[in-house]
Amino acid sequence: MQRQGSIGGSAAISNPLRVTGSVLLVAHLAFVAWLTLRPLDVPWVMPANLHPFAGIRADLALGWQEAARRIAEGLALLAPLGVLIPMAHGRICASPLGSLVRTATAAALISLGIELLQTGVPGQVVDVDSLLLNTVGVALAHASIVPASRAWLRRKSQRAHRSTVPQEEPSQGRTPTIPRVGIAP
Repeated sequence: MQRQGSIGGSAAISNPLRVTGSVLLVAHLAFVAWLTLRPLDVPWVMPANLHPFAGIRADLALGWQEAARRIAEGLALLAPLGVLIPMAHGRICASPLGSLVRTATAAALISLGIELLQTGVPGQVVDVDSLLLNTVGVALAHASIVPASRAWLRRKSQRAHRSTVPQEEPSQGRTPTIPRVGIAP
């Protein structure tokens, strides 16, 4: 027997918004894959960075402007996933902390997958700092946009529900009942 409704009893975002989120999520992931997994024709390649914060320290040694640009690029690459993953999921009644943890975990796994795929791409180098920056960028985008937009969507759906629910008519007495009739033998 198939269950009706959503598991957990929380309301779901309207289907067009969910479909739009899914399409934008796939489009963004395709763009990120193209950007990060295309072969580069470079004369030499830096060794892989497997030490956390070593690349960020090296960026800071280049000056604050160059460091700010490189760190912002790392934060911004997957940041749209902080909004698109919950949008594609479609729940407007979800725990803010749980949603943040699920979204950041998904982003960390996507970033890890990209880093692992880069090992086989000429000219691309594995960098653990990009994994950290990508995950923090997703978490910042999620924390700054998703809770407020979910609250707005909940208020909007409550207003729409209040305006479409007809007012009950006053009672006009008891509803007549029909006596049960047995089945013929």
